[in-house]
Amino acid sequence: MSTPSATAGASGARILITGASGCVGQHLAELLYRETDAQLLLWLRDPAKLTAVPADDPRITLLVGDLREVDPHRAAIASATRIIHTATAWGDPERARQVNVLAVKAMLAATDPAVLEQVVYFSTASILNRDLQLLPEAMAYGTEYIQTKAQCLQQLEQHPLAERIVAVFPTLVFGGRVDGSGPFPTSYLTAGLKEGARWLWLAKWLRADASFHYIHAADIARVCAHLATTPHQPNPEPGQGAVRRLVLGQPVVTVNDTVRRLARWRHSGLPPFGVDLQGWLIEGLIKLLRIEVNAWDRFSIRQRHFVHEPVSPPERFGLVSHAPTLEAVFEDAGLPRRGRID
Repeated sequence: MSTPSATAGASGARILITGASGCVGQHLAELLYRETDAQLLLWLRDPAKLTAVPADDPRITLLVGDLREVDPHRAAIASATRIIHTATAWGDPERARQVNVLAVKAMLAATDPAVLEQVVYFSTASILNRDLQLLPEAMAYGTEYIQTKAQCLQQLEQHPLAERIVAVFPTLVFGGRVDGSGPFPTSYLTAGLKEGARWLWLAKWLRADASFHYIHAADIARVCAHLATTPHQPNPEPGQGAVRRLVLGQPVVTVNDTVRRLARWRHSGLPPFGVDLQGWLIEGLIKLLRIEVNAWDRFSIRQRHFVHEPVSPPERFGLVSHAPTLEAVFEDAGLPRRGRID
């Protein structure tokens, strides 16, 4: 399928962002509002939660409603030259299926192929293996969120618009402030920094053979804004299908190094040794503490290393990361360097 010439960033660009009141959505809206002259179509459920951009600006159009409610916004969707789809759902299996699979299909059906240049579709790195291929366990053991994201990716690979889709897979996402202040919402992971700091006294006595990638919402926005304001091209990534796959993350870090860096940030001393959290010990603690774990949790415990190659921080596109280190994440989140965490 041929792709229209790109105009994003020029006067004719109309960029639709779903989930526009979320942490990543607001970072995206603010960046595109500040650095481009594009018209922004912001699809969100609660306009009161939009704090990063002025809702009354002539360049901004609010599309208020649930993602499952396509009909009221068909004209706006058909006018979009680019779509950045961040909205998602989890918790309730039926709602997850409706939002994460069916609503995506309905939204794409409402686009105008003569106008649409590109779709940046948000998934999760949890459904991919090291080589960015779909994990069989995602479908077999995944939660309703994991399974529906895997199902949607499979469908998008066969979609008539597949060559215009870039699927991005964020790793662990930081963003916002631990105290809830500031213009951007606080991500679940950043909110968890407070609890993590409270349990640092215990965590620093433990050792875990595990590793992961992370990325800040501002850096996700930087990469996606770059994609949405440069000419779209057929997928250049080797070993992939029509849909381009980009795992958004900084270079891998280990759990042990993360604890060390958090302890250093909090000016908390590290003991000379620790208890190795091997599989049998974790299973014993689960039974002893009567912790409920599902099949996906058990797979994740066995997996331990959530590593991908390649990963795509802003630097992969000639850009500069907002938070390239964990220390930068702690600083941006306003995590206190010492004392009590309220």
